[in-house]
Amino acid sequence: MRLGRVIGRVWSTVKTPQLEGRKLLVIQPISADGADTGQELVATDAIGAGSGETIYWCKGKEASLAFLPDQVGTDATVVGIVDSIHAQSKPGKG
Repeated sequence: MRLGRVIGRVWSTVKTPQLEGRKLLVIQPISADGADTGQELVATDAIGAGSGETIYWCKGKEASLAFLPDQVGTDATVVGIVDSIHAQSKPGKG
């Protein structure tokens, strides 16, 4: 799983039936200290995340597992909302 921040939402009037009723979010991947990393992407929302929230997400085959027993074809899924992050610095990094 990876960390991210919700930065927007996508609306679509025409989509595959698997995605009917599912919210699509634009997320910005982030590091543990909150810095942006990588490109923004669209992810299917499995938990009801909102704009500006820090989330964790998964990609690949695991992204579709959040919707079992339904079969949802998705490359990325928001699977949790982060309340806080407590990260220990690596040895030699201060």
